[in-house]
Amino acid sequence: MPKIIAVIRKPLKKVLFLFLSVISFSAYCQKVELTPQAQISIITCGAGDEIYSKFGHSAIRIKDSSQGIDVVYNYGTFDFTTPNFTLKFARGKLDYTLTRQSFPYFLLSYEEENRWVKEQILKIGLPEKQELFNLLETNYLPQNRDYKYDFFFNNCSTKIWDVLKQSYGEKLAFKDDYLNEQFTHRQLIRHNVPVNSWLGFGIDLALGSVIDDTATPYEHMFLPYYTMKQLEVSTLDNEVFTSGPESLFEPQKTDSSSIFLLSPGFWLTIFLIAVLLLTFIDFKYNTRRRWLDFILFFIPGIIGLGVIFLWFFTDHTQTAGNFNIIWAFPAHLFVAFVVARKRGPNWVAKYALFSLGLIVASMFIWLVGLQIFSPLLMLVWLALAARYLFLFWSYKKPLLA
Repeated sequence: MPKIIAVIRKPLKKVLFLFLSVISFSAYCQKVELTPQAQISIITCGAGDEIYSKFGHSAIRIKDSSQGIDVVYNYGTFDFTTPNFTLKFARGKLDYTLTRQSFPYFLLSYEEENRWVKEQILKIGLPEKQELFNLLETNYLPQNRDYKYDFFFNNCSTKIWDVLKQSYGEKLAFKDDYLNEQFTHRQLIRHNVPVNSWLGFGIDLALGSVIDDTATPYEHMFLPYYTMKQLEVSTLDNEVFTSGPESLFEPQKTDSSSIFLLSPGFWLTIFLIAVLLLTFIDFKYNTRRRWLDFILFFIPGIIGLGVIFLWFFTDHTQTAGNFNIIWAFPAHLFVAFVVARKRGPNWVAKYALFSLGLIVASMFIWLVGLQIFSPLLMLVWLALAARYLFLFWSYKKPLLA
């Protein structure tokens, strides 16, 4: 019986808070005048385990207990039922939307995900509270609530400062010196996503050299943590703008260590060893595994096509200038079918050396800092380089099989 109760407890709590959410919304009119008891705060949430939650979250809370109002305005939501959702998401054309929900229900979801939640109450008068509240209500109108999402420049976190600035204008002062150290966008991502993770490896493949420039203090605020830090030092009419941050929920300590056997570092090491071993056997017995050569050209070719798609055929600003396209040369896709033949044309030997040169060029680009690649690529490059050298040799020497 206790186990059954534990299983149904969370769903029942969600239903209860959803019911409370409906009740709170019913208190709204088209025009609500806040009372002196009202307060507005910025809510910052820690990172979660899911891909979409790795970088934390920000929202704006409006609380007026005398009117039964306690809601958050959340710019970080999108509709899975959007037509052509996957394609729009991949091309950077998916609209995000401003939603309004009960704060207790909002907080419950973060407690269940074991993510910290902090609150910074705005130290402003009633007229300023009403002004911001009216702006949020206007933005929440159906014709205004959707916006074009951009991971670095237009997300749930940057929207917080944009809305505050739109409401208070030049009275709200930004502090450029709130950072002890400035980072590149890639470094900021790596603070939240480990390099030796499949997500981190994929991000380093997909994002281009444009994210390796040092981010400005303002650009750091694409991460909710830095928006919170900026609000700590910002002023309104030369007065302190926020209090806190105060903790609303502290997560329980959990074992956050990843399993190395599931990491890309482990599997790419296995990949390197396997390629080196099979290549040595081929060299020793003067033979060639055509299926292996096919794979080692086909997969980089596919990656290269993906880089082209993200760079030139999407609205993602962060995928431009991606030099992964050099070692993952799209023409490899065609060559894969050539090397799959028992004996292809003689130009394959020269192309193998050309491919090796592309790897060397990629290393040079990394060395001079034009783009920072994933360190895990060294395992891939060593495997490819060894096979390309063998392929050159095999086309220069008659094979027995």
